[in-house]
Amino acid sequence: MSGLKLPARLRMDGARAAWAQMSPALRAEAAQVLDAAGREVRLSAAGLTDFDSSALSLLLSAARQCSEQGVTLKLNDAPEKLRELARVYGVAELLWPTAAASTPV
Repeated sequence: MSGLKLPARLRMDGARAAWAQMSPALRAEAAQVLDAAGREVRLSAAGLTDFDSSALSLLLSAARQCSEQGVTLKLNDAPEKLRELARVYGVAELLWPTAAASTPV
């Protein structure tokens, strides 16, 4: 299981199409993870370079879908600008729960 990757561009005008592709891929990956007795679906954001707040919406939907299937979404290699955007919108702890838990208040 190699995990999934976000596209390089994820903006409002392409978010619906991106979700239409990602949702079935997430379901399939979650099924494979569960078959292998795993608990985590990995999603790489390393290639994400052009994005807006719709990327957060897509990622939150992905995390919710994974949770509904009994697995956790692990978002890897997120650009710092994406992490900052998530902090500004108050959703960082939903996308990176362990990082938020270890961050002093």
